[in-house]
Amino acid sequence: MTSQPGSTFLDSVEAHFDQAFDHIELPPGLAERIKATNSIYRVTFGVRLRGELISFTGWRAVHSEHVEPVKGGIRYAADANGEEVEALAALMTLKNALSGVPFGGSKGALRIDPRDWSEAEIEKITRRFTQELARRGLISPGRNVPAPDMGTSEREMAWMADEYRRISPLETLNAAACVTGKPLSRGGIAGRTEATGRGVAYVLAEHLERSGRKDDLRDARVVIQGFGNVGSHAALTLTREFGVRVTGVLERDGCLFDESGIDVEALAAHLAKGAGIQTFHQGQVELPAPEAICVDCDILIPAAQEGVITAANAHAIKAKIIVEAANGPIDFDADAILSERGVEVIPDLCANAGGVIVSYFEWVKNLTHMPFGLMERRISQRRFSHVADLIEAARAEAIPAKIRQDLSETGTELDLVRSGLEEMIRAAYRRMADRLAEDPSLKTLRRAGYVLAIEDIALAYHDLGI
Repeated sequence: MTSQPGSTFLDSVEAHFDQAFDHIELPPGLAERIKATNSIYRVTFGVRLRGELISFTGWRAVHSEHVEPVKGGIRYAADANGEEVEALAALMTLKNALSGVPFGGSKGALRIDPRDWSEAEIEKITRRFTQELARRGLISPGRNVPAPDMGTSEREMAWMADEYRRISPLETLNAAACVTGKPLSRGGIAGRTEATGRGVAYVLAEHLERSGRKDDLRDARVVIQGFGNVGSHAALTLTREFGVRVTGVLERDGCLFDESGIDVEALAAHLAKGAGIQTFHQGQVELPAPEAICVDCDILIPAAQEGVITAANAHAIKAKIIVEAANGPIDFDADAILSERGVEVIPDLCANAGGVIVSYFEWVKNLTHMPFGLMERRISQRRFSHVADLIEAARAEAIPAKIRQDLSETGTELDLVRSGLEEMIRAAYRRMADRLAEDPSLKTLRRAGYVLAIEDIALAYHDLGI
């Protein structure tokens, strides 16, 4: 079963599905059931703003309900459309299955440019959108759980959770679990904002460590396309914890290069003030250009949007490794070209799964109404204190106070979240890499990841009697 790849994001995702199906034996009809989107809802609603009634259009796609609830972000973008939402929902199904997160796949979008509206107006629009989603059962702790995506943040999630609580009095107890990515004060979890970018860093490290190239990371020239939430946190984690040198940042208002390494801490602070790349004090700044993605580097991290690497520029890509921090940055045809050229691609369904992994932790926290680490903290402290006493007795010498304190301290919520994230996302990568090693005919990590995810989904359907 094969389909001709087209030019859209959805075409690329479906073509990857079909390639994976060639490596799996499935009962008749099941492949189409797994690939097809269960449902997609388009809602148009009006909001009275600036003295007039203004209409907005939004979408929420449910790709697969083989496990519930379904999970996926909501993006606010001026060019949002239903096909894109379907493609993103399908990727969420695969991402969740590969990562071992017990969710089906969903995604949503609202066609809006947030820069055109004030904060108060965006809140009003978001609350109305939440009402439309709730009316159709598309936001609920047990059925469909949105999260932030491009153009949204913990701010919008707080508004959505509050509106859901207001209009769903029977769900008050677990209402906070209707969305993830909330502020800490509204039931969020430490480490959620950084999760996707941090996960990108962990996956890249695992990729190099597995092939005996751990030390290569410090010497590599890394270029990041898109320095928003995902790109900036990937850069910060790579530089702080792995000693990586980021030599290029590509943004829509300019491209920044410095072979000696960009001060990403300073750049993140600079951009957080609302300033642009053009006014940053370090490095060489160039005007934005499509060919900038082909800059000479060792590792390229596309962290902005889909379709930035196509058949038109894939032959010119100079990076040896590409980590898909964004969803679908490489289209189907480009993926084949890069594979033929020997470019190593760590696919989106693993590379950017950090966000949904930590969203899972937040969802569990909301349902249990208990912070992570609470039950075991005192037990762990007593255990470490006892070990320290034994060491002191054996050495007949006191352990330095600082070391003893470090031994007795237990992890904070942030420590536990980071630990869980690293464990799950590295395990997802290892599953992919192991499968590719077992079956070289798969050729790419992406195809291995698709096959693994599809097999998990097929098993779930089998156990449901489908």
